[in-house]
Amino acid sequence: MYTASSVFLKSLADAGITHAFVNWGSDHPGILEDLERQRVENGETALQIVTCPNEMVALSAAQGYGQVTGKPAAVIVHVDVGTQALAGAVHNADRSRTPVLIYAGASPFSFEREHKGTRNEWIMWLQDIPDQAAIVRQYMRHTAQFNSAKTIPHALRRGLQFATSEPKGPVYLWARREVMEEEVDESTFEKINTSVARSPAIEPAALTPNVIRRIATALLTAQHPLIITSRLGRNPHAVPPLLTLSSLLAIPVISTVPQTLNCPFSHPYNLGITYLVPGTHSPHIELADVILVIDSDLPWIPGNEAPPPSTRVFIVDAADPLSSGFGYAGTPAELICRADAEVALNQVLESVRESMGQAIGVGESLFESKTIQHRRKILSEEHQKQIDLWDAQEVGYPDGTGDSTLSVPHLFGALRKGIQTLTPSKGNKVLYLNESITNFQFVWSHLRPEIPGNLLQSGGSSLGWSLGAAVGGYLGAQVAGKGYELSVVLVGDGSYMFGVPSSAFWMARRYQTPFLTIVLNNGGWRAPKASMMGVHPSGLGSKASIHQLTTGFGPDVPDYSQIAVAASSGWAWGRKIGVGEFMGQAALEKSIAEAIRVVLEEKRCAVLDCVLAEP
Repeated sequence: MYTASSVFLKSLADAGITHAFVNWGSDHPGILEDLERQRVENGETALQIVTCPNEMVALSAAQGYGQVTGKPAAVIVHVDVGTQALAGAVHNADRSRTPVLIYAGASPFSFEREHKGTRNEWIMWLQDIPDQAAIVRQYMRHTAQFNSAKTIPHALRRGLQFATSEPKGPVYLWARREVMEEEVDESTFEKINTSVARSPAIEPAALTPNVIRRIATALLTAQHPLIITSRLGRNPHAVPPLLTLSSLLAIPVISTVPQTLNCPFSHPYNLGITYLVPGTHSPHIELADVILVIDSDLPWIPGNEAPPPSTRVFIVDAADPLSSGFGYAGTPAELICRADAEVALNQVLESVRESMGQAIGVGESLFESKTIQHRRKILSEEHQKQIDLWDAQEVGYPDGTGDSTLSVPHLFGALRKGIQTLTPSKGNKVLYLNESITNFQFVWSHLRPEIPGNLLQSGGSSLGWSLGAAVGGYLGAQVAGKGYELSVVLVGDGSYMFGVPSSAFWMARRYQTPFLTIVLNNGGWRAPKASMMGVHPSGLGSKASIHQLTTGFGPDVPDYSQIAVAASSGWAWGRKIGVGEFMGQAALEKSIAEAIRVVLEEKRCAVLDCVLAEP
């Protein structure tokens, strides 16, 4: 017997969905029944079903899968309460522009056995709300209800079309239980065709010829040009033209609030990253006379640092250059353009090369420009000074002096060197998931990633993404054939607890997705105090500890590594460092090496609970 649930599952598989991250409920009998039919008839299900004891972990896993593969996974949750339990992961999927298909059942509409699937449990009255999709609608690219078995393929195709078109993001589909129990004859079922070729995503947009010329001319004639981006590296193919343009004209590149690696840290004109805290933006922004902002929601905060009013600003974004999803936004600019970063950069680069060739033809070679030569020298020197400063910070741990504290730069420096030594690729096939929050900046500057796509962040501000994303990212890497040797989660202790480790590490064991977790144990939430200090720098609270401010977890701080061990029934390996016997350079390196070995050789999760120095 085939049902609308059979149609739904077949349509997902036909559309290229490989994984469904699920949290089952009373609205899913038809789906559960058809999955068992598939096992009986075929020996396996068309989709890999990943059981998720927590819905936020499920959506975080699907986001991690999508960030690694660029393709959507499915998330299946239970009525209104399961939709609400997706929690802040909905925000993250939206802000990161990650394609995800979310499906939720809904309470039956009949209650006197008028239809198969009618109401037969008391919860079905409580869980019937007037507008279930309204819970998440403002974060979705599209919402729709399934009304019949025969229209499910079309509704699903249309949903995926929205999810995979820029701005990519989550879509929400839902259906009443009776609809999903509707019976379908075999001939109808066999005729289902959900080929995504019938509903393709929107093709990447390009700049107009006039705009290309204006941007290219501005960059060519600028004294202090600057490129700012945040998520250009989501498409690794956009990075080479960025690097070529930067190298050709000696243009510095800054990543503001980055979602992923946009520019290798070895690039001599990479000025690093900033989270726009006052005083941390590059001084180049105050010198810039031309700025190309490409794939960035927030290039600067006007009240902190901003370019001069005379600066020529050009904004390029694949789909939402006006940041219409933000309540208050909008960067003043000379031009605001909707265009794909890879396409636009190649267009500008071609125009720049053509202009430089014409200049050479009349004896005015821009290659010999003293301005560009000067920029090359200054930027290269600045880049090297930054590397030297970071290296110096990593030596700050006083081994053997009796100091019982551990610094973040020293920890990450040791981690980087350990990974380079112990992985076959010397660290080039390592996936980092950065949710370190108050230590964001240190992750980038001391791990210094090189490969586009190998360092990811949630893209949003809801904490608890990284543990689930590590599970989904591992599964996605297998599908995409990316062959990461090691996955590393870098997470603050507050974010670790938000990530529901009891669910995430159970999933990691169940689906064999080993990863290394570095817990940055600050003793609680340090970000709220930092926000308070930004408004009340010398107030009463400035002298109070995070425990006095009720943002700390002390005095009895959780044993984070052993939470993972318990959740996985002893499968995960855990150790606390930064106190007691694990002090000193040799002990730190030994602990890191052992954790890496556990993941690489034993294929188990490893957790290092790193107790940090007081700020």
